[in-house]
Amino acid sequence: MGQKKKIRVGVVFGGRSGEHEVSLASAQSVMRQINPEKYDIVPIGITKEGAWVRGADPTKLLEAGTPVALPEGTAEGTAHVVALSGDPTLQSLIATEEEDQSAIDVIFPVTHGTFGEDGALQGLLEMANVAYVGCGVLGSALGMDKEKMKLIFQQVGLPVGPFTVFRRNEWERAPETILDKIEQELGYPTFVKPANLGSSVGINKAHNREELIHAIKVAAEYDRKIVVEKGINCREFECAVLGNDEPIVSVVGEVIPSNEFYDYRAKYIDNKSQIVIPADIPQETAEQIRKMAIQAFIALDLSGLSRIDFFLNKDTGEVLINEVNTLPGFTQVSMYAMLWEASGIPYPELIDRLIELALERHEDRQRNRTSL
Repeated sequence: MGQKKKIRVGVVFGGRSGEHEVSLASAQSVMRQINPEKYDIVPIGITKEGAWVRGADPTKLLEAGTPVALPEGTAEGTAHVVALSGDPTLQSLIATEEEDQSAIDVIFPVTHGTFGEDGALQGLLEMANVAYVGCGVLGSALGMDKEKMKLIFQQVGLPVGPFTVFRRNEWERAPETILDKIEQELGYPTFVKPANLGSSVGINKAHNREELIHAIKVAAEYDRKIVVEKGINCREFECAVLGNDEPIVSVVGEVIPSNEFYDYRAKYIDNKSQIVIPADIPQETAEQIRKMAIQAFIALDLSGLSRIDFFLNKDTGEVLINEVNTLPGFTQVSMYAMLWEASGIPYPELIDRLIELALERHEDRQRNRTSL
C-alpha cells in the first residue's frame, strides 16, 4: 500500500500591517510545531509593501530584525509574486489542480491585523477557491472592526462597556467637540484605540485631556476610525473557541498585565505579565464566560478559531465582552495555544484540527451553487 500523500500547507505571514513583526513570530512557532510527517510546508512571506515571496524564513527574519525581504532585483513598491509553478500569478501561487504536484492544499494564514485578518486576504483566497484556516470574509471583517463588532454584540444581548466612535475627519474638523463629548459621556480614564487593529497596537490609556489628545492622534495614525472606551476597574479574562458550525470552547484564563493595561509591550516584549490558566474564578462565572464566547462566535459568523476577551467589573461583578481576535497569535506566549493545552489539546494537535476545519469548511462551500 502506497504512502499517504502529505497535505501541502502554505504558511502565509508578514503583510502590510502594524503587526508585521508579531506575524513573523507566529509563523516561526507554527512552522516549528507542525508535524513534518503529515504536512509539507510552503512558507509564503508578504512584505510591508505587499509583495508575495515564496520561501521566506520567518526565523531568520526575526533574528535579523527585518521585515520580509523583497527578492533580489525587485524594485521597492513593485507587486511581485513568486509562483509555485512557473506562471507568476496568484492562481499559480496557490494552485489547487491535482496534476500540479506543487499545489497547495490549504493556506494557514498567520497574518495579524489589517490586510491579513480583516477579510482582505480571506477574500483573495475565496476568489482563488483555496481552503484556508480561520474565519471567512464576513467574520474576519466584523472581528477586526471594533465598532461593528460591539454593535452586533449589543444586538444579540451581549453586554459591552460604554464607548463612543468617531472618524478621523471629524476629529480634524472639530476636535474640541469630540473631546467635550468624551469627557461628558465617558469621563476618565478612557482607552483610545484604532477601530481596526490588534495586538494592542496604537492603544493608549488617557487620564486627562492632554493624554486624551495624544492618544487620539496616535490612534488616528493607524486607522480612519477611532474607538474610545470607558476605563473599567476590572480583571481581564480570555477563552479560546475552536470549530465551524458546532464550536467548542476552552477553559477560561486570566491575564494580569505587567503594565497599567495589557499593551503591546506587556504582550510581546517584557514577558512580565502573568497568565493564570485556569482562571481563579467561581465555576458559575467561568461557565457564563464560556457561554458568552460561543454566543459571540456564532453572532459574528466566525469559523475555525477565535480568542474571545472579557472584563469582570470588580465594582459590580458584571461580566462584559471586550472583543474577539479571529487570528490570535501563535507565539510561545500565545494565550490561544496555552488555553487549548490546558483544555487537553496540545499545540501540534491544535494545528491538525485547524487544518481539518479549514478543509471541512472549504468542502462545504463547494456545495453552494454559483450559477442559475
